[in-house]
Amino acid sequence: MPAVLDPNSPASLSGAQDAGPVKPLPIDAARLCELANELPTPFHIYDEAGIRANARRLNAAFDWNPGFREYFAVKATPTPGILELFRDEGCGMDCSSAAELMLCDRIGIRGERIMFTSNNTPAEEYRLAKEAGAVLNLDDLTHLSYVAERVGLPDTLCFRFNPGPLRGGNAIIGKPEDAKYGFTREQLFDGYRQARELGVTRFGLHAMVASNELDPRFFVDTARMLFALTVDVYQSTGVRIEFVNLGGGIGIPYRPGERAVSYEEVSAGTKAAYEEIITPAGLDPLTVFMENGRCMTGPYGVLVTKATHHKEIYKRYVGVDACMANLMRPGMYDAYHHVSVLGQRGEKLDAANAGPVDVVGSLCENNDKFAIDRDLPAIDRGDVLAIHDAGAHGHSMGFQYNGKLRSAEYLLKEDGSVEQIRRAETYDDLFATLPS
Repeated sequence: MPAVLDPNSPASLSGAQDAGPVKPLPIDAARLCELANELPTPFHIYDEAGIRANARRLNAAFDWNPGFREYFAVKATPTPGILELFRDEGCGMDCSSAAELMLCDRIGIRGERIMFTSNNTPAEEYRLAKEAGAVLNLDDLTHLSYVAERVGLPDTLCFRFNPGPLRGGNAIIGKPEDAKYGFTREQLFDGYRQARELGVTRFGLHAMVASNELDPRFFVDTARMLFALTVDVYQSTGVRIEFVNLGGGIGIPYRPGERAVSYEEVSAGTKAAYEEIITPAGLDPLTVFMENGRCMTGPYGVLVTKATHHKEIYKRYVGVDACMANLMRPGMYDAYHHVSVLGQRGEKLDAANAGPVDVVGSLCENNDKFAIDRDLPAIDRGDVLAIHDAGAHGHSMGFQYNGKLRSAEYLLKEDGSVEQIRRAETYDDLFATLPS
């Protein structure tokens, strides 16, 4: 049975690591090397046991709220073989595009198990979401009349709130006041009044104001903000909000030594805020939703690649057969992803030979780098490298610049077998859209 990674645990699974700090792999290093010698590299592989256990832990943490549901953010890992795991664990799906709605249909998810949260949305995508029975989470006050005129309003609507200036923000989602998402407070009140006049009978409230946040207090503060707003909306408009979607944004410990967010701590703080704000206002029951992506799959996915070249000029480089097309985050956000050197059999390599190197791909772009000035063991051509925390916003952000082909995805099943859940692209795929 494969080991289940607990992101809160400092213990390392077997296998080589960076010459510096140790970070656990979700899949045994020797097993990854074995697969790298059987399968074409690069490839993404995910740990089913870890993903399932993680989903169960989140659901259990919020079991005080009878209607609680995690809507997995499909954009994080939009592969049916992964989405099916969350479907089986009772989760819904958070979608933002027509393609993501189609993926839900493919795995049999319809109705209010879909939250459609989008922006600058074409009418045909709203129509597809409405036909699927999804909850429409509108991003702007003007979208209310737009949907009413072009699609027809459903009985249930949710509005996305942008609170404006808060305590900071981050590089991924930015400061709320600079973000393109959501209603202002004044627009929100107008929206509920207008929607009720237009015949909407059930209402929700949503906000997501950060991404990859590791401070659990942030999510409790978000819940407190939305609970207070729920009360204000009711007292000002008479509209009773049925559910509050706290958004996602729970980060993962990309760097060694970082602590994962405790679901239990977030839940306890949210429950205390609920009992302080919602219950005395007579608005109990209020259902709580979340829409996490990164923390649900990120730690349980690995990008496996092999060393192909060495280069020494003004710096030292190790070239690998993966590139930014397989994992965009380091090049796009200057994001840290831990790199473990597994050798060719998963053996522990001698850290005494460590030195700062850049680990790079083959794109004609200088930001095509997985690591910069990273202290790593000596790496030979053919050695296997594991790039950690690639289970979310990894394969899904792939692209075809320079004609690069996106890699295969595999699932390490709970019984230890490996299933291909997406084949690698071929050059025929790349050229399929050209006129014959």
